[in-house]
Amino acid sequence: MILKLALDTPLPDLIDYRWTGEARIGQRAIVPWGRQTVMGLVVECVEHSDIEPARLKDAIAVLDDVAPLDAEWFRLLRFAAGYYQRPLGEVALPAIPALLRRCGAYRRVEGRPLSRSMTALRNRLAKAAARPPSADSASSVPVMNAEQADACARIEAAEGFTAFLLHGITGSGKTEVYMHAIKALLSRGRQVLVLVPEINLTPQLEQLFRGRFPLARLASLHSGLADGERALQWLVAHEGQADIVLGTRMAVLAPMPRLGLIVVDEEHDPSYKQQEGLRYSARDLAVVRARQAGIGVILGSATPSLESWVQAQRGKYTKLALTQRASTDAQLPLIRVLNTERVQLDHGFTLAMREAIGVRLARQEQVLIFHNRRGYAPVLSCGACGWLSPCTRCSAHTVFHKNDGRLHCHHCGWEVRVPRACPDCGNVDLAPLGRGTQRVEEALASWYPAARVLRIDRDSTRRKGSAPAMLAAVHAGDVDILVGTQMVAKGHDFRNLTLVGVIDADSALFSADFRAAERLFANLMQVAGRAGRADKPGEVLIQTRFARHPVFAALTSHDYPRFAAGQISDRRAAGLPPFSHQVILRAEAKTIDLALAFLVSARELAASADATGVVLYDPVPMSMVRIANVERAQLLLESSSRPALQAFLPRWISSLRGLRSRVSWHVEVDPLEI
Repeated sequence: MILKLALDTPLPDLIDYRWTGEARIGQRAIVPWGRQTVMGLVVECVEHSDIEPARLKDAIAVLDDVAPLDAEWFRLLRFAAGYYQRPLGEVALPAIPALLRRCGAYRRVEGRPLSRSMTALRNRLAKAAARPPSADSASSVPVMNAEQADACARIEAAEGFTAFLLHGITGSGKTEVYMHAIKALLSRGRQVLVLVPEINLTPQLEQLFRGRFPLARLASLHSGLADGERALQWLVAHEGQADIVLGTRMAVLAPMPRLGLIVVDEEHDPSYKQQEGLRYSARDLAVVRARQAGIGVILGSATPSLESWVQAQRGKYTKLALTQRASTDAQLPLIRVLNTERVQLDHGFTLAMREAIGVRLARQEQVLIFHNRRGYAPVLSCGACGWLSPCTRCSAHTVFHKNDGRLHCHHCGWEVRVPRACPDCGNVDLAPLGRGTQRVEEALASWYPAARVLRIDRDSTRRKGSAPAMLAAVHAGDVDILVGTQMVAKGHDFRNLTLVGVIDADSALFSADFRAAERLFANLMQVAGRAGRADKPGEVLIQTRFARHPVFAALTSHDYPRFAAGQISDRRAAGLPPFSHQVILRAEAKTIDLALAFLVSARELAASADATGVVLYDPVPMSMVRIANVERAQLLLESSSRPALQAFLPRWISSLRGLRSRVSWHVEVDPLEI
């Protein structure tokens, strides 16, 4: 028998191996690859090979310790490989947990390859299956309003593939709609996949699911899991034991034989786009997977992506609207814009903001200060010569972190102790310039010494389990003022939080990215939704020097359709996504000249690949040119026709592989950052 295997290599073709035993498509196989032994995936079993017999190598083992991956899973992975222009092996193998890809863990016992790790996993699976459910009874079910009930009825009545865009204002009870849809699918013996954009949203949803569905088996999949735990959760999903699979973007590729519904919460979130390896959109693959399986998919958001909004306008998605807050006592917060154009700020705060904080503290209510920049200060400066703390490896400045007295690069991870004097002129009076969450936390603690101030960002939550513990403290009322980045902007239901303050909201407006306004609106609307979610009225104060900007006008009226209409009009006029389709070829080299020269050659090759209907722009350095001593440039491709672009890419990429160059390159389809 000849096994055609997908290997995790850049080679576009399947690799042939001889095998004398039994094998099935979807099994893992251990094979020689050069001087290494690697894990491959059986994609085809045939009788003959086009390779000369003398050149064929024998497979070492075909593993039967895991049920073969099915045709439905391969169908999704083949689509992803084709659409995102990557070999099947580079898509399929990384989608399997690392523990199941380690050849060294296997040894032969009585002719069979066995793994101690797999034996341990099987024992854990058996114990988990025998364990009774953790909850005694289901938690109470909130009474739905008319809009929620209508949305649930329409979802349950749908047959076959249907994509629903659940547009609900913050606090409108989108999660409750998810719960009713999930309950209906579980009653039919089907599995449900629930995607969330960030790891820190999984613990509260896990608790919610376990309370609502005590008899259901829940599996979690995200990058925060240790290898053994991730393999265990993946197996539970793959073998059909999990009823609900909850995870971040990686979970969209998990095999689920009984899949009946997919839910994508906060579907607009850019975290659903993978930025390394296979650069896929989990939201888009969720829709593709639902279409292939003939099932429903729910895309939920208070601020839908313009791509999804336009799909709903075109009738390809079914729009469901929730315009009221689910709690009858909760009202939308009052959003006020504080014009700082001619106002003196104290540590970035207006007097009005500080007074509003004091009022809430006097009422024993909670306050959230949103500042999407971590660290103490964005840069350390010398007032004598103008020196600004640089990263020696990147075209960026290092960020001053006061807690450890070091300068950190948030791009490459390089760090160094704060110098005692200016490296250029010797001045010892170095000062932090600007502010990050650490500096905001320090200022608030000095103004309100009796208040309990807590900062939640990537720095304060590095230790495992720290983020859930901190969020639990906020829910328990042990925090008066919460300072946070976008980690706390969405998905959290803080019942006693009545004031949200946003400082330095303008930085996102000074961007060449055409999506900057869309992202700013989404971030601010999401964080505004944390205020007044119970019976106490909420207020949101946004400080800005551009109070008349259309983003803030739409925010104060909670009018996403108005904002979206303006953005769609601008995008249509400019021929930008979603009214065009983009691809970026990025090149990395030791010098920027090498990177640009490669892209010039790539652009010239387009003519021989028939670029009809595709526009190739001139190569340019990336906005962040150097990261970790690597120079970067890019070439943008654009087309009004997705089929034309997809037809061109394989021919062009094939010719790019023939270029001799000391350049690393990759192609990204549907990039979110240009």
